[in-house]
Amino acid sequence: QAQVVESGGGEVQPGGSLRLSCVGSGFAFNRYAMKWFRQAPGKEREFVAQVSLNPNSRAYSEAVEGRFTIARDNAKNTVYLQMNDLKPEDTAVYFCHAVRGVNDGYWGQGTQVTVAS
Repeated sequence: QAQVVESGGGEVQPGGSLRLSCVGSGFAFNRYAMKWFRQAPGKEREFVAQVSLNPNSRAYSEAVEGRFTIARDNAKNTVYLQMNDLKPEDTAVYFCHAVRGVNDGYWGQGTQVTVAS
């Protein structure tokens, strides 16, 4: 069964760092673009970052540009999201999304990130 599973969430103080991981299985990981989204309470899910099949092709939302870094390791079927200088507004459930085409993709269950003093 194809799936992606996130880990690495937790609670951190403002200015702190966390690294999220997302492991894919049951599908050809290296043929899928990998994306991170997040959803805060009462808000819609929003795009955070993506890495294409080319590991050097990456994009970020304005909200996280310069603070977050996405990276993929195809040998480990894993995508990472390094989050630095975290702010309270980064508090959300973070979701991993493997995508190839309009109707070909997988979502994880999410991992909670809480940034609070």
